[in-house]
Amino acid sequence: MSVEKQDQVDGPSSPTPEAVELFGEALSRARRYAELLAGPGREQGVIGPRELPRLWDRHLVNSAWVGHVVPEGSSVVDVGSGAGLPGIPLALARPDLRITLLEPMARRVAWLEETAAALDLDVTVVRGRAEERETRRAVGESDVVTARAVAPMGRLAAWTLPLVRPGGRLVALKGASAQDEVRRDAAELRAAGGGDVEVVTRGAGDALTHIVVVHRTERRARTDRNDTAGSGPAGGRRSRGRKDRSS
Repeated sequence: MSVEKQDQVDGPSSPTPEAVELFGEALSRARRYAELLAGPGREQGVIGPRELPRLWDRHLVNSAWVGHVVPEGSSVVDVGSGAGLPGIPLALARPDLRITLLEPMARRVAWLEETAAALDLDVTVVRGRAEERETRRAVGESDVVTARAVAPMGRLAAWTLPLVRPGGRLVALKGASAQDEVRRDAAELRAAGGGDVEVVTRGAGDALTHIVVVHRTERRARTDRNDTAGSGPAGGRRSRGRKDRSS
């Protein structure tokens, strides 16, 4: 069902005070996005029904906090964007950013395209996987790559740091064990080209957000030459703005 013709059954939760502050003038469009997630998003399976009561604090606000560690005017690639998290809330809260939503599943690519159009968002939607060479060639290097619930930090860095320009950063939304995960995967982060790493927390209570920021060094370590780039099929999995609903 088109996001323009939703038949919403259950409404989303209400905006929190943090949401009002983070989204500012874009709050009405953030409300619309929450409605789209609760209606056609739920129906199309991009978000589970149990998440509806906590859409604002767990998803929209959590994603918008990413903007606090993204430099002004940055180019951003949101890897494994799925329902558009954190990419769409970030685009709403930070209109100065140039955002690409990268997603491998055709039906979710269609959802992202329709949602971006409904919200009048100037974002680019690309179908592909970060670990594939063809996707890396198409997307190029950006100032920032974001990810939410995609993979453990070591594997995530191997997949995504090649999309980050030297001196840029990988910004990953993680859970309460973020610091432990960074320590555990320290060697993999260095091998993938990661330098300084910091864990930033924002919010409070149930809405506490943990953001891992990995700064990319000028060069990638020699030990990372045989990473997973190109492990997926070449071609056929990437498109820009394609509305292929075949899978």
